[in-house]
Amino acid sequence: MARRARDVYVEWRGGTCRVKWWSGEFHDDGRKRFESRGGFTDENSAYEHGLDKMSEIRHGDHVSNRDGKTLMSDWLDDWLAGMDHAHLTERGYRSVIENHIRPYFKKRNTAVADIDVLAYRAFRKYANGALKPTSAKNVMMVLGMVLDDAVPRLIKTSPVERTRRRGKFTKKPKERKKDVRPEIVEQLACNARTYFGEPGYVFMWTMAMTGMRPAELYGLTREYCYPNWPGSDPRSNPDEEERYEEDPQRYGKGGELMPAIRVERQVQYEGGKLGFFPPKYESYRTLVVPPFLAELLEQLLDSHDSRWVFPAIQGGSLGAVNFDYKYWRPIADGAKAREGERVRKPRPAIPEVATFAGKRLYLLRHAHKAWLDEDGHSKFAVESRMGHEVPGVEGVYSSVTVPMERAIMKTLQERWDGLQERLRRSES
Repeated sequence: MARRARDVYVEWRGGTCRVKWWSGEFHDDGRKRFESRGGFTDENSAYEHGLDKMSEIRHGDHVSNRDGKTLMSDWLDDWLAGMDHAHLTERGYRSVIENHIRPYFKKRNTAVADIDVLAYRAFRKYANGALKPTSAKNVMMVLGMVLDDAVPRLIKTSPVERTRRRGKFTKKPKERKKDVRPEIVEQLACNARTYFGEPGYVFMWTMAMTGMRPAELYGLTREYCYPNWPGSDPRSNPDEEERYEEDPQRYGKGGELMPAIRVERQVQYEGGKLGFFPPKYESYRTLVVPPFLAELLEQLLDSHDSRWVFPAIQGGSLGAVNFDYKYWRPIADGAKAREGERVRKPRPAIPEVATFAGKRLYLLRHAHKAWLDEDGHSKFAVESRMGHEVPGVEGVYSSVTVPMERAIMKTLQERWDGLQERLRRSES
């Protein structure tokens, strides 16, 4: 060793010299673990490099040679294993990684430390060329998280380029929504009845009158629906004993009790199987329903023996079918009549519902919130009903009271009654 100071060693090898520095780690036998770099032509440059590495180690921003060689594919395995998100979020991240990020970097045998700004831009160019803008943006978001989490263990700084707004503000385009009157919901419900029977009719009115998310409706089973709930509640959570005791005093059938649906889960696919998962954002909640809907739900459950409140055409959960494509599009956009000798189940033509033609089913949930806002209900009661967290002091101090729930039932029932009166006048 030609030179030694502060665990930094410089030695000559042939026509060049090499510097070694202590990595701050030890071997299993207690010996210090050193790292090195060669190719220097003078001792001073090599020695200064070693001191710089020691400084990085002391300040916690050093990337060891061993970590710097970690392949992107291996880091993706570690990153996926460390995820702790809701089921749908994890599934989305995993899909992006396995379909786009891993194949790209594995093909090039890329180490994490080799992904600099230029490599990051090259991947962005690939994503923008291969995917639609929204999908490409989502892929880059996931890659950004993966690379940010590699700092400082595998890379000193993240190569992710953050978008910084410059110049004139440009407002993002917002999805155009139309007012949804009860007549429009009735047309959707009638179309759904034509398409898949009475479950379709009640499904549409339930979504419009509760604002439930589609996957929550797909996964709604008898024990959580009026008139069975809360008497049929499985009471599976020991931390909810207080609620289990209070619910029968507030909700149910008859007397002063309020008819209600309990949102305890949704259905999603995992590993190729349909299963139950907590509702989005763990938004467990109780939704009172107006009397007309309570009656429809009771009649619907009496009409079939499926465990699902809204069974699919072939039985089973609507979550097991591509509802948006197979059910919703004909219901909203209209469909031709199915008739003739070769048609197993004839069906009359389904008229288009202009307000929802080409639009998402989810907008029916949005319409529910608009109705509640129009009727002037408490913001806390509205947001809680939608399954949203209310921030700040309002979220801490407020609660949904019985008068709030009765007021919601009343205004929703009035919308139905008004619709029925208008339909009677139009027929006379």
